Amino acid sequence: MTEAELRRRVETAETDAVEFTSTTRDRDKFCETVCAFANDLANRGKPGLLVIGVDNDGMPCGIKLDDAFMAGLGAIRSDGNILPLPSISIQKVETSAGDVAVVEVQPSQQPPVRYRGRVYVRIGPRRGIATEQEERALSERRVSRSLTFDAQTCHEAALSDLNLGLFLNDYRVVALAPEIIEENHRDVKEQLASLRFFDLQADRPTHAGVLLFAKDPTYFLPGAYVQFLRVNGSSLADEVVNERLMKGDLISLLRNLDAIIDAHRLQYPIPLTTLRERIVESFPAVAVRELTLNAIMHRDYQSTAPLRVTWYNDRIEIQSPGGLYGEASPENFPRQTSYRNPVVAEALRNLGYVNRYGRGVIRSQEALRENGSPPAEFEFDRGFFLAVLRKHPDSPTLSGRA
Repeated sequence: MTEAELRRRVETAETDAVEFTSTTRDRDKFCETVCAFANDLANRGKPGLLVIGVDNDGMPCGIKLDDAFMAGLGAIRSDGNILPLPSISIQKVETSAGDVAVVEVQPSQQPPVRYRGRVYVRIGPRRGIATEQEERALSERRVSRSLTFDAQTCHEAALSDLNLGLFLNDYRVVALAPEIIEENHRDVKEQLASLRFFDLQADRPTHAGVLLFAKDPTYFLPGAYVQFLRVNGSSLADEVVNERLMKGDLISLLRNLDAIIDAHRLQYPIPLTTLRERIVESFPAVAVRELTLNAIMHRDYQSTAPLRVTWYNDRIEIQSPGGLYGEASPENFPRQTSYRNPVVAEALRNLGYVNRYGRGVIRSQEALRENGSPPAEFEFDRGFFLAVLRKHPDSPTLSGRA
């Protein structure tokens, strides 16, 4: 964007589509504005502009924006505090009167969008938290648009099939801000619908609602479970010393997976000098968790096949149904991430299992490198995704252990 184009685009006063700010320090303000533009309450269908480094008249303030500041702006999209993830582009414009940052925010196809559990909207130049009526309008708009499988209605399920205590007492408290819960006068169906777990028009849960809160998700989605095998050897022909079929809601399933990974974790010392040693793991628990979580988040839940974790003496194989999705390809993996299950991904972020989107595979590779282990290997097919972790080269082999 040139200086002339910048002046053309900000020549008007602040509106529901343009916000000016001279501060470079108020990150919350930036995030609230991005959230509000993504919600596009006016339904203009056009991007909103957050212009940083200008006064109330849109004139540059004479500030200098360094690379660290621009990188921080870019992190707004991926740090997981704005959900669903917003679509933004960021440019720095160097003018004769100082630097200006322009954040362009596309309207979300899956409103309502929340920042730290709150739905922000703009009406004219006003930015604030949406009323119940405004939030309901955004939810109804989302229903009319195309939905991913996890956001689609599960017509076989009913509200009575869900563990509402799990939603109200375990999930809602981490997904929504406390004051929003306190002021919430909506019934439980509307609360579920606002988080894309229930379809009010059909009066049925969505597939994400079933996965997160159903008493028995496999009744409706037969492949929604994890098969764990611990093999004392290097092939399936060897002795199986531990076998588990983990079923149930995703919250309970993830807790059970954590317990199994911890139970099979093996740490041991490697001498560095006569007086110093280093503790390493056969398979870094962080890497195992991240790759398993990645498989749960991105798997194809329309498939009747389970997610399989097979723990051999020399490697761990994590195989999930469904290959790479959307814009992701073998050439750009893992730099490019497309979400087959964005509602599930958002839920895992709210539950604390995902710290930053698109970082799971990268974080697992970093953990393997720091541990001195070989990097994880990946195989892609139209029908499955396979991740393989190799044992640390100096790790001892114990019967029935890692």
